[in-house]
Amino acid sequence: MEEQPIIVKRKKKVAGGHHGGSWKVAFADFATAMMAFFLVLWLTATASPEQKRAVEGYFKDPVGFTEGGSPNPVDLEGSASVVNESTVDIERSDIQIEDQVVEELAETLEQRKMEELFQELQDRIEQSETLQEFKDQLLIDITSEGLRIQIVDRSQRPMFDSGRAELKYYSQDILFELAKPLGAVSNKLSITGHTDATPFNGRPGYTNWELSADRANTARRALVAGGVGSGQIARVVGLSDSVLFDKDDPTAPVNRRISIIVLNKKAAQGIQNNAGSGDEPLIDLTRPTEAEQDEAMETLKQGDWMREQEEPAEGELNW
Repeated sequence: MEEQPIIVKRKKKVAGGHHGGSWKVAFADFATAMMAFFLVLWLTATASPEQKRAVEGYFKDPVGFTEGGSPNPVDLEGSASVVNESTVDIERSDIQIEDQVVEELAETLEQRKMEELFQELQDRIEQSETLQEFKDQLLIDITSEGLRIQIVDRSQRPMFDSGRAELKYYSQDILFELAKPLGAVSNKLSITGHTDATPFNGRPGYTNWELSADRANTARRALVAGGVGSGQIARVVGLSDSVLFDKDDPTAPVNRRISIIVLNKKAAQGIQNNAGSGDEPLIDLTRPTEAEQDEAMETLKQGDWMREQEEPAEGELNW
């Protein structure tokens, strides 16, 4: 009888659950992919519209995009091109800041000129026999529109006869004296007439509105005759009793007055814009002239601007 061969099967045992190192490689690939994914998300969220368009153009036509344009499809602000563009932006920013400083300096210089004119008028009042006699009727201050001179009535010494628009002889002398320094400046002038609250009943249809306007126009003619240029007058207005000086006593003589304002450029520009039909002004009076810009830059070089910034602001000047 033929014997059958004996087959012994032996199984190889793996020690302690060890499965090799292939899973580590797979996990490393997965972590790298996730890091790249989140990096793409971050770049997408922080990229500008121009950068996104650059990426889109690169993927649409990589060869043509590279040959026809920048070799950097996505600029992460580390390339020379961005450095150059940043330099241009910084230069433009410096120019804008410089223009702003020049305009502020020009406004400061204009304010200084107003204060110098204020002092000149005070000195003229003290030195002029004509103005010295009526100094209690001259009120000078600096407002947001410019330097304001108010000539007010006093008891037994009015500028005009009651209900009339003809100047008293001494009122005309006052305006002639004021016309000399006012005509020497280049600023525009505003002239306003005011009355008290006493109704005018002299003529039918003629009220304090017409009376205040006529008095303001009479003052304009006197200033022009005294040396103020006719083209220097920007506005002549009659306000009746709508803006009282003494609100507690509407009929007080001090409410009857003529107000002359040496306008700053901002106020003059506002008058020009509001009086027109909405068209842009031919001359931008708010922008400093070349001479004023040169003067402002010279002041900046000398350091006056920094010293003025350290000084306390002065309050409203009154006399």
